Amino acid sequence: MDFPFCYCPDGAARLERLTSLYTDRREDRIFARMDVETNAVRKFAAKYPPGYTDRPDLAQRVAFWDEQFAERAAIHDDSIPSAYLSEMDQGLYGGIVGGNVQFMAHPENGWISSMVPPILEGWDGLARMVIDQQSPSYQFYLQELEVFRQASQGKFGISHFILIDGLNFVFELFGATQTYLELVDRPEKVHEAIEFAYKLNVNVQQTFFQQAPLLAGGTCSNMVEWIPGRIVSESVDPFHMTSVDYFEEWGREPVERILGTFDGGVVHIHGNGRHLLEAVATIRGLKAVSLADDLHFASAFSILGKLRRRLGDMPVVVKAEYPEFLAALDSHQLEGGVLYKVMHVPDVNTANRTMDRVRDYAA
Repeated sequence: MDFPFCYCPDGAARLERLTSLYTDRREDRIFARMDVETNAVRKFAAKYPPGYTDRPDLAQRVAFWDEQFAERAAIHDDSIPSAYLSEMDQGLYGGIVGGNVQFMAHPENGWISSMVPPILEGWDGLARMVIDQQSPSYQFYLQELEVFRQASQGKFGISHFILIDGLNFVFELFGATQTYLELVDRPEKVHEAIEFAYKLNVNVQQTFFQQAPLLAGGTCSNMVEWIPGRIVSESVDPFHMTSVDYFEEWGREPVERILGTFDGGVVHIHGNGRHLLEAVATIRGLKAVSLADDLHFASAFSILGKLRRRLGDMPVVVKAEYPEFLAALDSHQLEGGVLYKVMHVPDVNTANRTMDRVRDYAA
């Protein structure tokens, strides 16, 4: 059978390689996505300065992704073209329960994300909170899923998007600082909010999987490209600023519960969250870890060997600038069992020549 995306003509071979990473956990191979600057992102950046913007026009969002993937179709790497519905970020979950949704433009990558200011002033409002599928946010979500489902057919996939559950959702209610205080002062109320967040996130994600078709039985992903099963994208960001003990007390159970509701999940770890690596690696149902880079922390690529050993055989995704990736490729120092997102590759021909070496590499 022909691969269903015309923007990914060698897609079957890519799925075979990604399956070997996420299912077989092949540590003797390396994998890569080659990022070459596109006209689609340049045009977006010319139109949108960074910061607050209006609610996005869905036709324009579809046109952006279509142009982006049409340009990338000439790159033969381990990526799977899928649109990330960045508009369905924190603002979706907060908007469903009455928050004031605000949108922000990201000219560096062509995204428009969403957030809400703290929703509640006190816990009384939690008892009145409902999952309102008639809310403007939920209706916009359903409309976007339908628009993208129709527009992407035969061209590209639709990526899963982030969960806002556990303490991430309590952040939506009160903000981060107050949330940490509530863990001490009103832990029983925090538990109630986490239970509500679980139901809300399951509702949102089940709707996604009902509307967005799987690809060969797997989930398209902005984090890991593609992975077998119905896989959700989890966040443990609130625990980046806590001890591991706090994660064990407040984070593990909600994460494992929702990963178990689906076929597992992937998670990202920021620079200030690397103390959590050993604990995160043992999360039941976790399929892969994406290591993010942040200011004032060594890049994950520069210390990947140490980080990789702390994660065991867990598949890893990491960013690398093209010159440093090429130097490690030349010196045969790349860690296996890793999907490298190689940034600022000079051009398509360079990307494809480099990928020939990636496919031949034996870690």
